[in-house]
Amino acid sequence: MIPVSAKSKYAEILNYLTEQLPMFQKQGASAYKKDLSNTLALCQIVGNPERTFPTIHVAGTNGKGSTSHMLAAVLQAHGLRVGLYTSPHYKDFRERIKINGNFIAKKFIATFVEKYKPEFEPIQASFFEWTVAMAFDYFRHEKVDVAVIEVGMGGRLDSTNVITPLVSVITNISFDHTQFLGDTLEKIAFEKAGIIKNAVPAVIGEEQPETTAVFENAAKEKNAPLFFASRNFQIQKISRDADSTIFDVFDKAGKNIYKSLKISLSGDYQAKNLGTVLQTLEVLKNRLPGWNFDENKMRIALADIQRYTKMMGRWQIISKNPLIICDSAHNEGGLSLAMEQLKLQRGTKKLHMVVGAVNDKDLSKMLALMPATATYYFCKPDIPRGLETTEMQKFAKAFGLHGKTYTSVKNALRAAKRNSGPDDLIYVGGSTFVVAEVI
Repeated sequence: MIPVSAKSKYAEILNYLTEQLPMFQKQGASAYKKDLSNTLALCQIVGNPERTFPTIHVAGTNGKGSTSHMLAAVLQAHGLRVGLYTSPHYKDFRERIKINGNFIAKKFIATFVEKYKPEFEPIQASFFEWTVAMAFDYFRHEKVDVAVIEVGMGGRLDSTNVITPLVSVITNISFDHTQFLGDTLEKIAFEKAGIIKNAVPAVIGEEQPETTAVFENAAKEKNAPLFFASRNFQIQKISRDADSTIFDVFDKAGKNIYKSLKISLSGDYQAKNLGTVLQTLEVLKNRLPGWNFDENKMRIALADIQRYTKMMGRWQIISKNPLIICDSAHNEGGLSLAMEQLKLQRGTKKLHMVVGAVNDKDLSKMLALMPATATYYFCKPDIPRGLETTEMQKFAKAFGLHGKTYTSVKNALRAAKRNSGPDDLIYVGGSTFVVAEVI
């Protein structure tokens, strides 16, 4: 328990970070920085902590969060002290910066901001740039053995792209943030490929016809060994329940190398993330000092990812009667997988969809994927970028999706609960910020 004065100071510091600094999650384009100069300047002021520990860099349109948490869990289970940097946060700013599942200390945040504010402010750094520098400094201070660093957006110009990792990981490519990353898969892949470094192995989770050549060219230019996980691992779902999925894993010769491998995440689409993780672990066997892979420890970690990493918001079950599932999928690729997963749910009588979005998303691609047979509860996430419910309802009607509008996410969920029977299913999503208000 920290003293009242310390709590007050932390609240003041947190307000400065989240309310005063430019923040893309809230403000959108006006907070987006198009080069790495600010981050490089901040890191230099702090003493370049990003150079003091090994890192794994993870980019991709979808799956990068799950992949990052899986990797962190496996490395932790091997006895390593593992830093994990992810974004955005759901409930607590400190979710972004963790070591072995434990949030960054409030005292460290307050001390860091007070110490560097006079030098950082003239640079006019954004919230994300501040946070990246803070994460690197914290991981150095706490002497992590390795840190898993998730890209915020894109790759080439993302603030995290000042590291030289042990391995660069790109999960998949789909349409998201097209106003910044480009309007074709090739253009988006080029931005993601920007995390590939000279002579550093690169793992591509999912091979796609439009993007393969982009990654091959980037790797060739950087003399980086390139591994396509989908070429080396074939993964077959064996069974699934609301909380987990079990897979058999085959190598490229067809040999079953991991039988009944359980992941504490539900969803057939996790097969793609699992392949990415397994390929990354293969690369790390030869690159992470003092680390010896143990299959049993890997199995233990993947079967309990949430305990190891405090992962949340990805197909998260918050109630079973009725079944309420929250998922942070918010673009065409992610929602396509999420809606396929909804179809696989059994034993439910009726589907209720509590959905909201931010105002810079391509709603037509999102709404086209949603089931017309569901009852909709339209809501606005409580951020400046939140799309007004009447606009959401109007767009949805054009796709045959019908429902009422609500003044808040929580009111929408309450209404869905009132209208649901014990065997019904309530899905909450459309935006990370919608999910954040109910988990």
